[in-house]
Amino acid sequence: MINILLVDDHEKIRRLMEIYLRREGFVVHHAQDGKEALESLEHQHMDLLVVDIMMPSMDGYELVETMRKAGLTMPILMVTAKEAYLDKKKGFDTGIDDYMVKPVDMGELVLRVRALLRRAKIHAEKKIVMGEIELDYETLVVREGVVGQLLPKKEFYLLYKLLASPKKIFTRRDLLDEIWGLDSEVDERTVDVHIKRLREKFSHRPEFEIITVRGLGYKAERPI
Repeated sequence: MINILLVDDHEKIRRLMEIYLRREGFVVHHAQDGKEALESLEHQHMDLLVVDIMMPSMDGYELVETMRKAGLTMPILMVTAKEAYLDKKKGFDTGIDDYMVKPVDMGELVLRVRALLRRAKIHAEKKIVMGEIELDYETLVVREGVVGQLLPKKEFYLLYKLLASPKKIFTRRDLLDEIWGLDSEVDERTVDVHIKRLREKFSHRPEFEIITVRGLGYKAERPI
């Protein structure tokens, strides 16, 4: 059960978001400003927040800053009418994870929420162990027995994602959206380049194999 808190002083906007998010199976909670949101967080675990900026009592910036200082790490998507670069910069500087400008496409909102939750889940997993191979998410190190290899960040995240869901097929777009971000202008061929590098580094390992699914994308297999 995924709990999402909508923080916006416009009830109609919250209700519209709720309709789309509930269709995806999320449990939706409401707060009309930052102070009410903090009160909710004291009594209920939230997996993700969707936050407006301009609100009475406590605005979105202050809410996010207060949460991050308190050590709350759940993903935060800021949805606001403010579209200037400095507004976006301030949002990311205070600790948000993604930013959308109103009026928003509700389908895209759902996609961004899903992507943020998937990334958060990767972070929560921390480690994957297969035989003599261990992936340590916190250090980006892949250990082969007593030997450790530090991977570039994107390579590690890509390998971790594939091995966390063996046999599941991920399209190039899935992997780009989750690891590089929905707003990234990186070409899908970048995924192919990173896959090639990973194969070169770990082709000698019997614990897993990265397989190309023609016309779809990639998956990892763990040989029996």
